Amino acid sequence: MRLLPSGDAAVLVELADLDEVLALHAALADRPDGVLDVVPAARTVLVALDPGRTSVVAVASWVRAAEPVAGARPRGAEVEVPVHYDGADLADVAAALGCDVDEVVARHTGTAWTVAFGGFAPGFGYAVPDGGGWDVPRRATPRTRVPAGSVAVAGGFGAVYPQASPGGWQLLGRTDLAVFDVDRDPAALLRPGVRIRFTALP
Repeated sequence: MRLLPSGDAAVLVELADLDEVLALHAALADRPDGVLDVVPAARTVLVALDPGRTSVVAVASWVRAAEPVAGARPRGAEVEVPVHYDGADLADVAAALGCDVDEVVARHTGTAWTVAFGGFAPGFGYAVPDGGGWDVPRRATPRTRVPAGSVAVAGGFGAVYPQASPGGWQLLGRTDLAVFDVDRDPAALLRPGVRIRFTALP
């Protein structure tokens, strides 16, 4: 673990991998006064602070004293995401996993997913599956437009595209659930720590 000050209002914690990020993020759930936010990413955790109420030194000491537990996951609300499993890449994902399309759907709906961090676009949550088993490569050629609500997997992660955008993930299906809405509080449904349960629609 390496701690770096980011000005006087944040501490950046560099870690070895996503498992360490998730364990530390869970250990920092109870924030002391002056800590404004704890933001996980693939290999870092950014701790934002109010320099009028605490300091970089105090926050760094708090982070160092945390006791991450291996395998820990941040625990948030559960969100059900109903999916039409009609994605263009279902057959390719089945081939990559060594099974048929029905088994892909059964595995996807039978897996508990946890949003590890956000990125790429507002409301895009990178979800990790309990138990792994979803190490599917990105598409060799990205699409110039992936529709909003597309449910996809790539590189061991799962996600729902919050709005139409370019993308290179493998498409399993689509949902009508609005996972990002600027007029809602919070705007993003799939925030770090949120548990996702995908369900199949007829």
